Amino acid sequence: MTPANSFFDWNGLRGLPDFSALADDGFKPAFDLAMAEHNREIAAIAENRDMPDFTNTIDALELAGLSLSRVSALFWNRAGAHTNDTIRGLEREMAPLLSRHYSAIARNKALFARIDALWQARESSGLDLERMRVLERHWKGFVRSGALLDDAGQEQLAAINERLATLGAQFGQNILADESGWSLALDESDLAGIPDFLKSAMASAAREHGVSSGFAVTLSRSIIEPFLAFSERRDLRETAFKAWIARGEGKNDNRPLVSEILHLRNGKARLLGYENFAAYKLDDSMAKTPDAVNALLAPVWEKAVERAGEEEAALEGLAREAGDNHSIKPWDWRYYSEKMRSSKFDFSESELKPYLQLDQIIAAAFDVAGRLFGLSFKPLNDIKAYHPDVRVFEVFNREGGLQGIFMGDYFARPSKRSGAWMSAFQGQHKLQGGRIPFIYNVMNFARGAEDEPALLSLDDARTLFHEFGHALHGLLSDVTYPSVSGTSVSRDFVELPSQLYEHWLTVPEVLKKYARHFKTGEAMPQALLDKVLAASTFNSGFQTVEFTASALVDMAFHTAGEISDPMEFERNKLAELHMPDAIVMRHRTPHFAHVFSGDGYSAGYYSYMWSEVLDADAFTAIEETGDVFDPGTAKGLRDNIYAAGGS
Repeated sequence: MTPANSFFDWNGLRGLPDFSALADDGFKPAFDLAMAEHNREIAAIAENRDMPDFTNTIDALELAGLSLSRVSALFWNRAGAHTNDTIRGLEREMAPLLSRHYSAIARNKALFARIDALWQARESSGLDLERMRVLERHWKGFVRSGALLDDAGQEQLAAINERLATLGAQFGQNILADESGWSLALDESDLAGIPDFLKSAMASAAREHGVSSGFAVTLSRSIIEPFLAFSERRDLRETAFKAWIARGEGKNDNRPLVSEILHLRNGKARLLGYENFAAYKLDDSMAKTPDAVNALLAPVWEKAVERAGEEEAALEGLAREAGDNHSIKPWDWRYYSEKMRSSKFDFSESELKPYLQLDQIIAAAFDVAGRLFGLSFKPLNDIKAYHPDVRVFEVFNREGGLQGIFMGDYFARPSKRSGAWMSAFQGQHKLQGGRIPFIYNVMNFARGAEDEPALLSLDDARTLFHEFGHALHGLLSDVTYPSVSGTSVSRDFVELPSQLYEHWLTVPEVLKKYARHFKTGEAMPQALLDKVLAASTFNSGFQTVEFTASALVDMAFHTAGEISDPMEFERNKLAELHMPDAIVMRHRTPHFAHVFSGDGYSAGYYSYMWSEVLDADAFTAIEETGDVFDPGTAKGLRDNIYAAGGS
């Protein structure tokens, strides 16, 4: 076996890849071989002299590119979750090359002619719903990739896409460089107000950043947010907060990249016949138009700003009572908000966190999946994944059959980009014997001390349930075709399964069973549980303003046409919205990775709120059954949401 074949021939247990055989310098040769193989497969389909039918064209396209899919899945996992200088260099090299590869396929006139012939005859084809959807996705995908443009237009579009791929890769790398390169070293005298759980996490962070003693604040959300909530040192809070919101603005400057990305996206949209990039992106979504998105966001924004103003006034009153005669700044909000929560609901994050052990919350997520969908999880402790932190599980269905493989990568480290996400090494499908899904979640939780478990905030626990909801969307997929498997759905639908799953975290019987004190093993007291549930909407004005500001700015960027200075545009848009001075948008433009580190959520950050409307209605209906684990309702969830994919 040649070294490159380790990237394609997955011969490990259950068909997993042998991660130990994947040397960094083998990725490029593997990509070269895989792209060449894919080109041969595409040529065979396009040059087939038989009349086009679903089997010799669409089925063949669905099966083409397996080797490229595999090496790509392995590589992009490494680029996001465990990168290094070699991987970063290759990412910058491969992003435009892969864009060029797929652009060439989209420009293959003979191939598109076969797809178009099937599309034009679709009404008389007798295709079932899934095959009709698969055909539609292929036809629209080619059209949206420029298949109807003339040669000059296709060349221009290919050049735009290639440059956008380069810029997106660099944008993400710049953020990671800022996040992994900054830490604030502290000693014991700097820790006034810091609870023990955070001291442990900050001590572990210091070791991870090469400091042999003391403590460190990093730009990991699981450390910086509680630091801002508990530190009594206003000067240190200000220093940490300003570093956090300045990612992408210093040495690793993303601002010129944003300017070029917006210019290219606008040109791409106009080339394809759309008024602006948002119109192009939303044409393939549930929302359909920017007007529909803004109609969702505008009333939410108005109410959120009003609520946040009331919250700010209350925080200023609390600060004055404490003798702090200053206005509330962004680095003050979480600090006084935590004090307000403690006063109003008689509990604090430091009181709650000892009950939220990482391992227990993982077990809770698994148990809910078992009760709803009949899944069980068996650890594969002998499997070595791409990093020692990664936990690997076999997933079995109610009948005892293998449903898939799940991997959880939970801890922050300098080689991992920020945030949390779900992805797949392999998606489920049923062609040519089928494939089971290999799904993974990536988080950035703070480690505990050496002799203590990792403890989560309630937000962290929600994140775990959220991403596991995405994982279930992949694991429960039950479709024939790879292109509609799992999370291959509209962007503004994809957050529904994940946000819906979050609700089960705070079901009282789940918390009673799994929220146990890490030292005593005692269940969370009923009184504390009641306080947690009562405080579920506390600080909601702040949280909604944070999110909605980002969604509105994203939509404004992509409907405005040409923008000469994105940072000035951001400032002007926020001023137009009357953004509260004490709140900063959740993702400022230079580190808005959802929107600029690739194309995923561009003109699409609103999707979380769109799905939230759907999931709130869905869970209300579930609660009205009287049993959130009702078997009939769970079957409906599985069949219609988690298993259906994009079919």
